[in-house]
Parts: sequence; C-alpha cells; structure tokens
Amino acid sequence: MVVSINSEPQKNEFNTLLNSTIEELNAHAKKSPKKIEQLRGAKLEPYVRDVMTDLAVGSQFENSIELIGGQKFPDIVAKKLYGIEVKTTTQNHWKTTGNSVLESTRVDDVERIYMLFGKLGKPIEFRSRAYEECLSEVVVTHSPRYLIDMNLGEGKTIFDKINTSYDTLRQKENPIKSITDYYKSKLKPGQDLWWIQDTEKASNLVINIWNNLSLKEKQETKNKAMVYFPEVFSNRGDKFARLAIWLVTREAVVCPNVRDLFTAGGKDDYFIKNRTYKNIPRVFIKLFDNIDSVLEILINTSSIELSEYWNKKTTEKKKIMDWIELVSINSKSVQGAKHLDIKKMLSELIF
Repeated sequence: MVVSINSEPQKNEFNTLLNSTIEELNAHAKKSPKKIEQLRGAKLEPYVRDVMTDLAVGSQFENSIELIGGQKFPDIVAKKLYGIEVKTTTQNHWKTTGNSVLESTRVDDVERIYMLFGKLGKPIEFRSRAYEECLSEVVVTHSPRYLIDMNLGEGKTIFDKINTSYDTLRQKENPIKSITDYYKSKLKPGQDLWWIQDTEKASNLVINIWNNLSLKEKQETKNKAMVYFPEVFSNRGDKFARLAIWLVTREAVVCPNVRDLFTAGGKDDYFIKNRTYKNIPRVFIKLFDNIDSVLEILINTSSIELSEYWNKKTTEKKKIMDWIELVSINSKSVQGAKHLDIKKMLSELIF
C-alpha cells in the first residue's frame, strides 16, 4: 500500500477548512435548529459536503470535495487524500458505534481521516477530530467495529491500549488478531470472547436449545467439552462456568442445565484390562465409554488451541499426556473418586 506524505502547508490548510466547516455547521444549528435536527444518518453527509465545497472556494481544495456515500469509508474525500467520516446521534452525548476494524471498504489513496460528529440531541453541536484519536474500544455488532467517543482523553484510544498505531493496525493482514489478543489478556476467570475472528472454525448463525440436538450431536458436544474443559472432572463450584459460555459462543447452543450433562446418574463399576473398578462417579463412566471419540478430538485439535482452552502450554507430542494429567489432577478433588487412579485408568484405555 502506497501512503503519500502531504506537505505541511496543505495539511494545515485542510485543518483550517475543517475547523471552518465545524464553525459554519454550529452557526447553522443555532440559526435553524429544526432544519439541522432532521439531518440524521446519511442525510447529513451531502449537507456537510455542500458546506465544505462553499468554504473551499479559493483554497487548494476548491472543486475537490467529493461525496463518496454508499458503504464506502470515509463518507467524504477532499483532494483524494483527506477523508471525513460523518456520524450522528440523536442523544445528548458524544458516543456512537463506528466503522469496521477491517476497513475493507476504505477508499484508495486516502491518507488521513477525520471524524465529523453531529450531536443532534439538544443542544445541537458539531465537532471534528482525527479519526484515530476518538476510537476508544472495539465492540461487536455483526463484525468488530470501533466505538467512537468524541470526549476521549489523550492516551486512552484502543491503539494506546494495544500499543499499536492506527496506521500500523489497519495495514496488517489480520488486524483483528491484535484486537482479540488484547481483549483475551484482560479476561477474568469464567469469561471468554464471544466473537473471535482468528479461528478457522465457523459458528452457527442459529442458536439452538440443547434439547433440540440429536443424541449424536449431544454426545459429540459433550466429548469436546471433556477435552477442552478438564475442570468438569473436578469438584470446583465453577467447574461448568467456562463450558456454559463455550456452548453459547462456539457451539451456538443454550443449555439451561449444564450440570446435568455430566453429574446425573450416580455411580457404577467399570472393567478395564481384566480389572473391575468399583463405585466410579458417572462423569468418569461417560468419559471411559467415549474414550475413542475423545481421543480423536484430542488428536485433531491443535496444541495451540488446546493451550488456550487449558491455560497451559502443550505441544503436539505432549497434548494427550497433558490432558490425562489435567483430568487426573482435577479428579483428586472429587470425594467419590479418591480411591481411583484416574491417570492409570486413562492410560490403560488409550495406550
């Protein structure tokens, strides 16, 4: 991507034009508030273009103000180098949802973009600011988008938080990864990101209730859960918290009674290699009965992904033994499993 470098006089002249545009828009708002109040959404864009066009007469930007419109970003371009993104709100605040982090519709050759924000809630007021200076966070609608805050303090932008400049981020092949890495680093226990771009797995558009799944789908989901969340084999009070979030965010399934997926059924005996083990909690019976499918999931899930689920570094060579160890460690907190050597039992079933 070629990025031009403007001369300082031209940049200064554009800033003067933009400041004059804001002054003019605020003057219009005081003179004709009812008229300006109606310029919501895309209606404001041609109005701003006309004001800028009139003010640009006699400057380097005369006859260069172009309304792009449509789904392109930004909305207005001056001399094919400067962009103006126009946003409005009908509320009495300076925040709104901005554009996509990916900027896939960005107009070619635009070097620098400014935000022109119209607060159409009383009192009506217009402000402008460099685009990257008012982007506080990333929020998700149908895709990750910036959150605009025209009152954002210096050093508080999303780019300050991820320690990457706006221009550097937008030119990355996968800008979303830097965003998700930042938000992942801020997660508290039991939290997860419900939208993650840097995964190869697709998520269903339709959210389903657990009881609507077929028996096969239910078992496949439980098998994955036993691999990804070894804490389900523990006695922790929050042992189903991450699983419940994962079911919704990754599997698009709502399960009102997650606990029942693993705890219902009491105890039973189990036969492994010429030995009968007595009084085994049902959660381990379900694991042993499906060990072949569980092992297949382990083999087919990358060590990188497993490391994220387990919060523990693993490798392709070690991931099976690491999973056995995690299940074994968690089982030690279960009163009804203290008489069992889960590590030995799993090793005998797998190897």
